[in-house]
Amino acid sequence: MPGMNSGLNPSDPTLVAAFRSALLHQGAIALLMLAFLWLLWATARTWRPAASGGTGAGTAAAGAAEPRGRWLLRTGFGVLWIFDGILQAQPKMAGGLATQVIEPTAASSPRWVQHLVNWGGTVWSYHPVQAAAASVWIQVGIGVWLIVAVRGPWSRLAGAASVAWGLVVWVFGESFGGIFAPGLSWLTGAPGGVLFYVVAGALLALPEDVWRRPRSGRLLLAGLGAFLAGMALLQAWPGRGFWQGTVRDQAGHGHAGTLSGMVREMSATPQPHVLSALLAGFASFATRYAVGVNLVVVIALAVLGAVFLAGRPRLVRYAVWFGIVFCLADWVLVQDLGFLGGLGTDPNSMIPLILLFSAGYLTLVPEVASEMIGVNEAAEDDAEKSGDAADAQRRGRPRPEVLRGLGNTVASARARSVAAAGAVAVIVLGAAPMAAAAANRTADPILALAISGNSGRLDLPAPGFSLTDQDGRTVSLASLRGKVVLMTFLDPVCTTDCPIIAQEFKQAGQMLGAQAGLVELVAVVANPTYRSTAFTRAFDRQEGLTTVPNWRYLTGSLSQLGEVWRHYGVTVQNLPAGAMSAHNDLAVIIDPAGRIRQEMDADPGPGTSGTESSFSVLLSQYARQALRQS
Repeated sequence: MPGMNSGLNPSDPTLVAAFRSALLHQGAIALLMLAFLWLLWATARTWRPAASGGTGAGTAAAGAAEPRGRWLLRTGFGVLWIFDGILQAQPKMAGGLATQVIEPTAASSPRWVQHLVNWGGTVWSYHPVQAAAASVWIQVGIGVWLIVAVRGPWSRLAGAASVAWGLVVWVFGESFGGIFAPGLSWLTGAPGGVLFYVVAGALLALPEDVWRRPRSGRLLLAGLGAFLAGMALLQAWPGRGFWQGTVRDQAGHGHAGTLSGMVREMSATPQPHVLSALLAGFASFATRYAVGVNLVVVIALAVLGAVFLAGRPRLVRYAVWFGIVFCLADWVLVQDLGFLGGLGTDPNSMIPLILLFSAGYLTLVPEVASEMIGVNEAAEDDAEKSGDAADAQRRGRPRPEVLRGLGNTVASARARSVAAAGAVAVIVLGAAPMAAAAANRTADPILALAISGNSGRLDLPAPGFSLTDQDGRTVSLASLRGKVVLMTFLDPVCTTDCPIIAQEFKQAGQMLGAQAGLVELVAVVANPTYRSTAFTRAFDRQEGLTTVPNWRYLTGSLSQLGEVWRHYGVTVQNLPAGAMSAHNDLAVIIDPAGRIRQEMDADPGPGTSGTESSFSVLLSQYARQALRQS
């Protein structure tokens, strides 16, 4: 999946530092936005004119408490979204999520799924810092929004936001939860943990009255029951490897079965020794008693599914407690908590599933005592309104009509509504840079900097030269005065780095646009044997450089080239038994006055489309800087 793979080390200090800086910068902006909203609201409350009477004491009594099933989903998934956002802030996430999480997940899916995920993953691989930081703030914002928006349109919109972002993550981050890949199993998280976030968000987006009907709880449990029954059938299907502790290949060699192999793989994840030892022990147990283990799983799923489908409250109650224990056991023994290892993005599927069927049971069995949930919220609202009236009576004073209307509008908002607006602002803070990055077809130069390292600014006279270009004309550095020179050294018969570097220079020239006429793209031959203009012209044809008007591929006698190599610090030597030469990759930026302004390592690294574009952006930026400095 070349469009997704950046080829960079997730622990690269340049990427990690840039990601940390972006989080701190955006975090400071988020705090300022929240402070501004609070100040605006607090100030508007002081401007609020005197109330006509009453303290709103009857409001709390008039409003019923939030149904406990809805409360559990809202707060539970709010906490999960915040936790997922915190996980997204792990240092390796910017450089590692696409290549070490998304790409391996999609690798076993059909080709069309890989293409779709690759298309979405390109945004991440081209702009890893912006995408990683955006994921943090979007998920934290959704979580806070769900928690603070208790009811009304704000709360339902929070559910809709959870659906929208959850679908993005499910499709591009989880490759549809692996439902199109072989080996699908409830034990390992099928059909994708974030799909439960989507279901929960859709339920929260429904009118609150729906949650006051036991029939709604029965329907939710029936849907989960059908799902679990289907998973039981899938788990019991012969030939999928779950009944075997050891599978032998055609050569007669034994390999761990499907379940034991999954657990052994999870036990190798970096984690506390206690957990890895527990998983290793369970893997050995599953290998020895594979039939018994899988039989227990199939029966448990089938029984839970049947009880949830039946919807009888007494049976459902016991099934919920059993389901909680069973899911937690799978979460620990098979899913390994879901987020360990340094690149975990969520706790997998068991905790969200527990929240869903527990909410279904609470909705199925309403109790008067449960109405106490939310009483404090109603009391707070009542006190808040009473305080508003008291403040207004003490501080009310005439204001201009415009300010009075604005003050009434803002001041009438509840504290939770203001907090919800702040959460939305945090989401926008994350989504806006991601949207801008998605619209940008060129990669972030941070990729090139991570490969080449930061190049210090220079101000040195560039060594002169007089060589011959691909058309046989003499070109000297003095003849290029008045223009910026982007200069590199290429082997015309190279088949590895040099063609990539040439394309990077070509793209850099295209990115300069109208300024391209002020820049010369210059390459000097870096091969002591194959250095004639016939080879430079062949290289130009091969790389599509013949139509680039400001491209100069220079060569000369061995003594002329050797002098240029020596002056610019380039080491060139023939490789044994081959036409190519070995040389260091270098790019030099010379300003119109003939002074070196930048010198950078031009090694293209993995040479992916993202890194190639990134180097082009960096070169074009250096060229513009040299033009401004002249």
